[in-house]
Amino acid sequence: MADQKPSEAVHRGADELPFVDIGDGNKLKVIQVDRAEGLWIVENIFQAGYVVQKHRHTGPVYGYTTRGAWHYQEYDYVNRAGSFLFEPAGSVHTLECLEDDTHAWFQMYGANLNLDAEGNVESIFDGPGALEAYLALAEAEGFGRPDVMVS
Repeated sequence: MADQKPSEAVHRGADELPFVDIGDGNKLKVIQVDRAEGLWIVENIFQAGYVVQKHRHTGPVYGYTTRGAWHYQEYDYVNRAGSFLFEPAGSVHTLECLEDDTHAWFQMYGANLNLDAEGNVESIFDGPGALEAYLALAEAEGFGRPDVMVS
């Protein structure tokens, strides 16, 4: 894992970084974390019925779905394979997966503020926290320490 800004293009093949289990067959792959920019890029595989706690982001988020379907409980649209999603900073939503083996990629800036039922911040998750959890899970699952792009 290189912890510096690259001076040339960096490539990671689809199988170079493992997916780790985050419970009930749902998986996470952390691809890049840039601490200075507050950037974190992840790919998830979700199973039908998986729900991410209601949250808001402190920065913008870009999402792309490559397989399956999911939606935000607060909106009518469904993100399906080929869908692109932009979330401005501060938007509040609750991700719910609708189909098994849904693949989605997210490029996030800033922190994820997880909210309780009254809308109060219950916990905070960000790129460095996601990276730490990912590396610990990868090592526990026997993958060693994946070569995530970190700067």
